Order: sequence, then C-alpha cells, then structure tokens
Amino acid sequence: MILEVATRLFAAMGYDATSTRQIADAVGLNVATVNYHVGGKRELYLAVMERAYQAEHAAVAAAVTEFQQLPLTEALHCLLDRYIDFCLCNPDIPALWMHRWLDDAADMTELERQYTYPLVSMVAKTVRPALESLDVDIEYTIQSMVWCINGFAKGGIPDAHGNRRTIHDPHALRRFRAHLHVMLHRTLGLPGNPPKLLASMR
Repeated sequence: MILEVATRLFAAMGYDATSTRQIADAVGLNVATVNYHVGGKRELYLAVMERAYQAEHAAVAAAVTEFQQLPLTEALHCLLDRYIDFCLCNPDIPALWMHRWLDDAADMTELERQYTYPLVSMVAKTVRPALESLDVDIEYTIQSMVWCINGFAKGGIPDAHGNRRTIHDPHALRRFRAHLHVMLHRTLGLPGNPPKLLASMR
C-alpha cells in the first residue's frame, strides 16, 4: 500500500516535490511507521522505481516473445502497440520517467543505466537482425518511440479548444496510434502501408 501511494505521488509531483510526510498522510500512517517498513524517502523512491522496472520488463519481455512469432512488419507494429498498451494500463510509470527527464531526483544517476538501458537493449537485440540492412539507428528509433509515447501518456495533445486529449481519450488514442504507426513505418522504410487494424482500430 505504501509503494502504491508513493508511486502515485511521485508520478504526480515528482520526487523532489514529494515529502515522506505527504506519503505517510496519504496512506494513513505516521512517518516513523513508513520509515520502518520502507526506509527513508530515497529508499522508498528506489523501491518504487524497481517495482516500475519489473512491471515494464515483464511487458517488454512478453512483447519480444510475441515479436519472434510474427512476420516482420506485423511484429514491429505489434511491438509498438504493446508498449502503448502498457502505458495505457500503467500511466504512473511514464510519469515517473517524464519527471526524471526534467532532472527530478537528479542525484540518483544510476537509474537510467540500471533500468532504461537494459530494456532498450532487449528490444534492439531482438529487432536488429531483421533490420540490419536498413540505414537506421535502432536505439534512437526505439528511444524516439518511447519519448513520444511517454509524452502522450503524461501530457496528452491539446485540441482546438485548448483541452488536453490524453491516452485515456479513446478518439485521441486511436489518432495517436495511427500517427505513431505511420511514423514508425516510414522511419524504417517498411514496404506497403501500416496495418490499419493495428494502427487505428484498437
């Protein structure tokens, strides 16, 4: 319960703006009890990020397994969809990383090496053999997709009226999926058109 509440608060306000007392109050415990169970604020944040990584790792590993069982073009688009689906179901995790991109918890520099690189490396190792003939930077392509998806999951897209359409808006999500599928398809120079079913009908 403490980890779940801490995840929500760190995702909403960032590590630097969240106090242990705020977490304790939200859980309904005193600070001493929170410290006893999880340690101080730093230890709590590290536990939250480890928990987020484990969830993301499981999702990426499952997507990689699925990738290996599909034709290349379909597999690439499916891989993209699986990460969008993960962020849709776990919106706090993209939010945690978005805060870090803005130098939140900047003194904890090891987290990107410990958590981000292994996931990017797993995907790159999976897709590189199929794309090695293409003139494309695999790691930067993966990171570009992650930046776009995390940004949309956290901040959404403003519409003509200034309202933010987020990943929880079905119409905005369909448009975002379609756009990202076209972007991936053209970046990699894949033959034909993006699969319409995967791109826009979820």
